[in-house]
Amino acid sequence: MMETIHEKLSANTVGFCLLPSEIIQNILLHLALPEIICLKSVSRFVAGVISDQNFESAYNSQSRSSAWLFLYKKRWNRDAILHGFNDRSSRWFNFRVDGLLKPVICPGDHIYFLTASSNVFLFVSNTRRELLALDLGTKAVKTIPPSPLGPRGTSSWRRSGMKLVATGSGHFQFLFVDLVHDSPVLFVYSSKTDTWQSVEAREGLAEMPRVCQKEGGHVLLDAINGPYESTVTAVGLECGAYNNHAPIVLRPKFNPGPTDGLDRLQVYGDGNMLVVKSHGVDDAGVRMLSDIELWGGLRLNGSWQNWELVSKVPRRIKEQIRKPYRAMRGCLERREGIIRAVLVSNYDGLWDIIWLSYDTGRSLWTWLPLPDCEMKGLNMAGIAFSSGLTLP
Repeated sequence: MMETIHEKLSANTVGFCLLPSEIIQNILLHLALPEIICLKSVSRFVAGVISDQNFESAYNSQSRSSAWLFLYKKRWNRDAILHGFNDRSSRWFNFRVDGLLKPVICPGDHIYFLTASSNVFLFVSNTRRELLALDLGTKAVKTIPPSPLGPRGTSSWRRSGMKLVATGSGHFQFLFVDLVHDSPVLFVYSSKTDTWQSVEAREGLAEMPRVCQKEGGHVLLDAINGPYESTVTAVGLECGAYNNHAPIVLRPKFNPGPTDGLDRLQVYGDGNMLVVKSHGVDDAGVRMLSDIELWGGLRLNGSWQNWELVSKVPRRIKEQIRKPYRAMRGCLERREGIIRAVLVSNYDGLWDIIWLSYDTGRSLWTWLPLPDCEMKGLNMAGIAFSSGLTLP
């Protein structure tokens, strides 16, 4: 899409510029950020439209409600590319990050992708056990000082136990929870002060302030997930929970019922759980998807609770996405009433990616077909959802 639009505008710049400004802005508002950046080179007029403060504000506001899926390749010395897919586009975008990360890495570093929020991307050097923050908008990169727990390698980080929050003006907060002496402790890094804070979560039937209970006013981070019980930490954002109100601990139990001989993969994120059930098709470890369930129902009112079955993926979607696989992993996010899940499976070196969404307001499942991103081989080193990229 980007090449087609760019070629047409390059050949017909005069005609395009004669269109009413409202139509031009509407066309540009429907493009992904990489396409916007590409089009800035077409003409001074187009660059002026994109640089207009009103357009920037409208584009960034619309972009924040969109979703990106990012995959990262592991072969650092040969290929350091983030593959990004936007739910409003129909193609993958490649982001070269090797040159941008070069000032903070050493030869031979093994870099893994952890998480992202807006234009900020968080990586970890497994060689030196350091966190690296990259802003794709400003191209700024920095090394984050070690947390109070000390340097940590890739295996120490759990996707459902951390959250990156863009706070504006190029700043961000990175939150993660971990067990310290068997008690959940929240750790918060602020890029504005370049410092860490930590606070122990409250046990028992504690209740979160009402202002933090609404969606967007808190995050749910998993301290530990077992097959039948989880330890989830609720962290208030809008009430400054890690400063004034300690995060609270939720311990939902899970009653999956009879297994019926099926394998079960549980994917966690933002207080929800996706249960993927599969059956074996041969003795060589090949499996076939049988069912997908969404569980949630966690409440912040201090009551005892269990995981509750919310919905199952309809049969018509399961028939479209069912393929054999040997290994599978996934990630899950909830934002603005939409729960998004991606399942990445590998079968004899070939990757398959499934993007599912569940609208909690309409109780509606959707499947977003993805084109092949040409990630061949066992080389994926990170996967995460993120809110939309914005104009710097």
